[in-house]
Amino acid sequence: MKLPLYWIDAFSPVVFAGNPAAVVPLTAWPADALMQRIAFENGLAETAFFVPIEPGRYHLRWFTPSAEVDLCGHATLASAFVLFTQLGFAGERLTFDSRSGPLPVRRLPDGKLELDFPSRPAVPVTPPPALLRGLGATPAEYAQAQANLAVFATAAEIRAIRPDFATLATLEQYGTIVTAPGEDCDFVSRFFAPRVGVPEDPVTGSAHCVLTPYWAARLGKNRLHARQLSARGGEVFCELRGDRVGLAGHAALYLRGEIVV
Repeated sequence: MKLPLYWIDAFSPVVFAGNPAAVVPLTAWPADALMQRIAFENGLAETAFFVPIEPGRYHLRWFTPSAEVDLCGHATLASAFVLFTQLGFAGERLTFDSRSGPLPVRRLPDGKLELDFPSRPAVPVTPPPALLRGLGATPAEYAQAQANLAVFATAAEIRAIRPDFATLATLEQYGTIVTAPGEDCDFVSRFFAPRVGVPEDPVTGSAHCVLTPYWAARLGKNRLHARQLSARGGEVFCELRGDRVGLAGHAALYLRGEIVV
């Protein structure tokens, strides 16, 4: 069986930055085991697969190298980019149906694509000892949502973190966000998810579902400019809209080809 494959660098206007995602358009679902093996073979943080439902609507799923996940921002952005720029979708809006419900995407006049994702506010709790050991640092604040949220005072502290991934993988939440005020933006972050096969994710859309409500409340504004301080780097333009967040960014095509399985 031959399947098309696109490699997209998401949350960056140029290649070699942002977060790479593989996108595999399908006409029907293959076995889950096959999709998991393709994601493992690709070796990227996520491989996205989608199947058309009706014009402008698609069923979307995401796989890390080791597990299917409930929500992924950069691979959703990458999938929309493929539809808009490679597969001839002519509209300005489309919707993905997913494990996290309907996820609309719209094309903005400046070329960015904007995701409409659920807001996931974190609740302050006492940090577990494994988190402190795993980060090797003590945050000023700590809260939990679907991911851990550790807040520090400066961007320099975020850059300096050298995680113990084996320890972070023992935490109940699927990943850990570290964040601080930005120097040339509203806030910065990094994201670690060794539990699902992604030690450090370059730019994490779903983490901004947690970050956006936190920083909107702290800074007193709903529109925010964020940077993720991974080695590749990337930026996300966020907006809090009640129980939803808008997450906008650019994407760039790195590779298109065919896989044989």
